[in-house]
Amino acid sequence: MKLAHRAIVLACALLVAPAWAQTYPSKPIRIVVPFAAGGAVDLTARLFAQKMQESMKVPVVVDNRAGAGGNVGIENVAKSPPDGYSILLNTNGQSISPAIYKTLPWDPFRDFTPVIQLFSTSVLIAASPKLPVKDLRGLVELAKAKPGTLNYGASGIGNSLHLTMELLKLRTGMDIQMVPFRGDGQIISALIGEEVQVGSLPISTAKSQVLSGVLRGLAVTSPHRAAGLPDVPTVSEQGVPDFVSGGYQAFFVPAGTPRDVVDGIYRAAKAALESPEIQKQVESFGVESVGSTPDEFAAFYKADVESFKTIVRDAHIPLQD
Repeated sequence: MKLAHRAIVLACALLVAPAWAQTYPSKPIRIVVPFAAGGAVDLTARLFAQKMQESMKVPVVVDNRAGAGGNVGIENVAKSPPDGYSILLNTNGQSISPAIYKTLPWDPFRDFTPVIQLFSTSVLIAASPKLPVKDLRGLVELAKAKPGTLNYGASGIGNSLHLTMELLKLRTGMDIQMVPFRGDGQIISALIGEEVQVGSLPISTAKSQVLSGVLRGLAVTSPHRAAGLPDVPTVSEQGVPDFVSGGYQAFFVPAGTPRDVVDGIYRAAKAALESPEIQKQVESFGVESVGSTPDEFAAFYKADVESFKTIVRDAHIPLQD
């Protein structure tokens, strides 16, 4: 009787699960942005919300939950029902936070299922034209010749701009000190005023200054040259093999969300990403579209989390409270 009962339960589950998945979505979906309205991530969320609701046939709204370095919004989604109606749009702060914070109110793997990486971003290593180097090789040689005398600017501590430079230091052995700034604009001004010698900057922020000659592009951290800066070589081209570093924007859902629902969100997001409207914005953002499958992004995400833990440990970066 027990075997017969189990067989009946299993058969019912197989019948009910597809039927339940077919009802999704049946109510409004929210995209949670763990940052204030008006920023780059918020803009991405609104673009995708508009396109995804066209294919999903339900309202898709943006819910800004800023605070605690993004942890308020992230925790909100982690504790939401795993039903596909709460989607987190986050940057690679999702990968960095487990490495840089002593404690977190969420776990990067236990609490989330990766859905799709939308964009990838790379970092531009830039310098004042008055610095007597023309590329990254020259910077490394100068830094080794004058250890501890050069410095670089990055906006904040523990983000991809900061950790990219720390990884570069580890890989090249150059001794160059970090100077934190509040924003990228301040770094550009400091480079022009020769307050710092080098800057770690988003390509979209500093591209125009490099093209105009106000700043000199030493390297980009992408696997290939950036479309908008074809004359700036990659780090890998300059003697640091397989060096890739940068950021991303991606969708996550609470762990336990049914795979059929995850796949449905993925298809809607992928279709939105490939739309002419969003591809036009991709070009203006200075990012690259990715569109990885849930399995591809899960593998990337796991490796990214572990990579940042290694950088923070090897660079002896103090953990944040």
